[in-house]
Amino acid sequence: MIATDVTRLLGIDLPIVQAGMSWASSAPELPLAVSRAGGLGVLAAGPMRPGDLRDAVRALRAGTDHPFAVNLPLYRKGAEEAMDLLVAERIPVLIASQGGPRRYLDRFRAAGTVCLHVVASAEHARKAADAGVDGLVVVGAEAGGHPPPDLVSTLVIVRAVARAVPGLPLIASGGFADGAGLAAALALGAGAAQFGTRFLASAEANVHPAYQRAVLSASVSDAQPLGRELGVIRALPNTFTREMAKLERDGASVEDRRVRFAESTLKMAAFDGDIDNGKIEAGQSAGLVDEVLPAAEIVRALAAEYLATVRALPQWTDAAES
Repeated sequence: MIATDVTRLLGIDLPIVQAGMSWASSAPELPLAVSRAGGLGVLAAGPMRPGDLRDAVRALRAGTDHPFAVNLPLYRKGAEEAMDLLVAERIPVLIASQGGPRRYLDRFRAAGTVCLHVVASAEHARKAADAGVDGLVVVGAEAGGHPPPDLVSTLVIVRAVARAVPGLPLIASGGFADGAGLAAALALGAGAAQFGTRFLASAEANVHPAYQRAVLSASVSDAQPLGRELGVIRALPNTFTREMAKLERDGASVEDRRVRFAESTLKMAAFDGDIDNGKIEAGQSAGLVDEVLPAAEIVRALAAEYLATVRALPQWTDAAES
C-alpha cells in the first residue's frame, strides 16, 4: 500500500487512477483489471447507451469488491438519464467533468457516492470546492483528450490548485506514464496521479490495435493541441490534424473549422481503426510508452517504479556532517 489522502478517501491501496477514456474504457475489462490490482479503475460513460452502462456497472460490481469509478461528461446527450441510472446503481465513485458540480452532488451524496470533479484552473477548483465536492482531478496541458484551453502545464496547475484549495484531495492528470511521474504528482501536493495514455496501451483497453500502434510509435512532441474555440483536444498527427492545423494557420472562421472538426471522430480511430481520418487522442506521454501490457502489470510496475524513484532521491544532509 501507498497511503495518501486520496487512497483513504477512495478506499484503494495505490494512488493510481486509470483515466476515463471514452471508447478505451467504455467496457468493464480495463477498469476491472485496474481496480483488482489496487488502483482506481474508471468506466467511461460518455459513449455508452443506458442499458450498456447499467450492464457494465453491474459487471464491475460482480467482478470485484474493490472500489471503481464512473466518469460522466455532464455535457453528453442523456446526462440526466445516466445520472439517474448511476444513482440507482449506487456507484462507489463518480468522476464528473465539463459541467457544474451543484447539478449532481445532492443526489449522489444521498446514494453514498464519493464525488470527484475534473478541473483545469484554480478558479474552477475553488468553485467546485465551495460546492462541496470530495476531491478534484486536476488536468494539465500534457493530457490527451481534452487538455485545458490555456494549456497550463500539469506541473504548474496542480501547484496552483493545491494552493487555492488546501486540504482538498487532488488527483493530478496529464503527462504521467511511469512511477517517476507518480512520485512527481505526490511531490506537487496531489494524493494520486491519473494515467490515461499509459492505459491506452494495455491489453484490456477497448480500442483498435491500429490505435495502440499509433500511440506506441509516437514521440513526446507528436500529440498536438487542436480545436481552438471548439473544445481543445490533443491528438497524434494524421490527415485530420494536418487539415485542422492548416485551417487554423489560414485563419478560417470558427464555423468552417467546426465543420471539419466534427467530420472526424474519436470513434473512427479508436473503434473502427481509421487512424488516418479519425481523432487519435493521446497525451504527450505517448512518447514514454513503448509496449502493450496487461493493466494489472502496469499498476504493479507503476508502484515499483514509484518506490525505486523515491528511494533514489537525494536525502537531506547537514552541511557540517558532509
